[in-house]
Amino acid sequence: MSQPSLSLSVKLAIAGALLALMALASVGMTLWVSWQLQGGAAAINEAGRLRMQIWRLAQTLSSHHGPATLLDRYESQAGQDTLAQALVSPVPDEEARLREYLQQFDATLALLDRGDPARPLVVPHDRRTRAALVQVQQGWQDLRSDWSGTTAPALLAQQAGDFVARIEALVTAIELRMEGWATLLATGQSFIALMVGAAAVVLLYAAYTFVLAPLARLQHGVAQIRGGDFSARLDTGRNDEFGALAADFNLMAQTLQSFYSELEARVQEKTRGLETERRRLAVLHEAAAFVLKTSSMDELTQGFARQARAAAQADAAAVRWFDETSQCYLLLASDSMPGDLVEAVRCVPAANCPCRQQTGEARMRVIPIANSVAKSGPCARAGFDTAVNVPVRVHDREVGLIELFYRAPPALGEDDHSLLDTLASYLVGAIEGLRAGALEREAAVAEERAMLARELHDSIAQSLSFLKIQAGLLREALQRNDEPSIARTLAEFDAGIHESLADVRELLLHFRTRTNADDIAQALRSALTKFEHQTGLPAHLSLKGAGLPLPPDVQVQVLHIVQEVLSNVRKHARASQVWVEVRQSPPWSVEVRDDGVGFDTTQRLADDEAHVGLRIMRERAAHIGASVEIVSVPDCGTCVTLELPVRAPPQEA
Repeated sequence: MSQPSLSLSVKLAIAGALLALMALASVGMTLWVSWQLQGGAAAINEAGRLRMQIWRLAQTLSSHHGPATLLDRYESQAGQDTLAQALVSPVPDEEARLREYLQQFDATLALLDRGDPARPLVVPHDRRTRAALVQVQQGWQDLRSDWSGTTAPALLAQQAGDFVARIEALVTAIELRMEGWATLLATGQSFIALMVGAAAVVLLYAAYTFVLAPLARLQHGVAQIRGGDFSARLDTGRNDEFGALAADFNLMAQTLQSFYSELEARVQEKTRGLETERRRLAVLHEAAAFVLKTSSMDELTQGFARQARAAAQADAAAVRWFDETSQCYLLLASDSMPGDLVEAVRCVPAANCPCRQQTGEARMRVIPIANSVAKSGPCARAGFDTAVNVPVRVHDREVGLIELFYRAPPALGEDDHSLLDTLASYLVGAIEGLRAGALEREAAVAEERAMLARELHDSIAQSLSFLKIQAGLLREALQRNDEPSIARTLAEFDAGIHESLADVRELLLHFRTRTNADDIAQALRSALTKFEHQTGLPAHLSLKGAGLPLPPDVQVQVLHIVQEVLSNVRKHARASQVWVEVRQSPPWSVEVRDDGVGFDTTQRLADDEAHVGLRIMRERAAHIGASVEIVSVPDCGTCVTLELPVRAPPQEA
């Protein structure tokens, strides 16, 4: 039994990690050696600067009467003051120059001692180099002590030369150390070159062994499969990813071989399934289209009975509804059922019907009529062998049945069951839709009746009440034979009748109002023309801006509000002319102004015609989401402004 080997990814990861570590180590060693070489070169440069500085210092000291004078003065000055104070002290030029040279020399020597990683600058830390550096430092201390006394210029040159020899020894030690680092760098680079070559060979061998060769065998197998040879197999002896891939390839080849041998049978099976699904979708599409165009319960149930029978390939079908009040199943529609059976099942008590199911357990059932309690019933007498009951449910509550009758046992599958259940859900949705539509129509009629009642109450009813009062006054005047009162009352009676007739005409005008769905301007012009004809007052219409047309229902309400304002102007304003201004840009606004007597809006209005008219206007405005603002000044006229809300533009389909 072979031991499990490392996977290909692990092998490649190990090889890559080793190569990366070797490369990083080589690069790190190279960088470190290069840094040492750069630091040594900078140190040599600084040591060379020491030679120049010591000769310059010796020359400066020998050019004066005595070096002791300058050095002693410098030492005493440096001992008493800080460096900054010494620099600003008034000293001769020779002393300032000497101080500058000494400071530069001390700074260079200190830099060699501590190094500078930023440049980089570093003196090698080997024993020979460090000993040479110590000799230079000690020599400088000795030389500085000697030069503090009186020294002849010839002796100054000799001492400076001896000190330069120590510096030369330091430079030589650094150069020798740098030669060693250069040799190490060359050796390391040669090793890196050899390592790169060896790594290339190893990688090529590993790539061929672990990747290229197995990949070539896999490509060969794929070419065989592509050529139709499904018997192609690969060697699965490897315990890595290519071995697993070879096993999957063999499984794929075996599966393809099996599929190819059974392809014709599978294609036929899939074709039958697709045909069944196509038929199911066609039935559902037809049912959905039928629901959209039906408008009555009889048409709906009759059509569903016909569609259910055709979809299930039944011999007859019926749609029955469960009446909870009478606890009976009522026949709503049938298709291809014998007349005797239709009469027998038109109203069946639930207790006597074998189709009844418990609440919450309603499901599709297949009832063998010949082997059930219904074997002596009307279905058996009509020659049917099997009945299929599809419950019509609303929230898991059975509200009806779609019954399918067969003269031979049917072969219904799961797809047929799903199709019939979906048709049942379509039926209950359509019935609920018809109910909702009926409720909406009833609500619309009720709202229209309420509006008509308000209009009659606000106009004709009040006028008739006024006429009733005048009739009583006329009767009393006749009994008193008071001719002036009779004449005055008859005049008021005649005015009331004319007012009632005007209100009736205005109501008829309101109820016959129709607008153009694209333009409200023509309807407003027509309303103002009728107003001018009734009152003789000039009416002016002004249209400003351009915007999306108002919906028809909004246009009707706007026109009714304008007509109500004009009616109030006719009845109460005693105006000489009227202005109507319409701003069509969003938001829409309609403003109606007159120059009549106006009224005080701060006072509480009595419950009279004007107050009722204002209430009706506000109700109409609230119905379309608008607002009405009334501004009136006594003896200056009234302005009524209708502000419509901003509407979103219609979405494109």
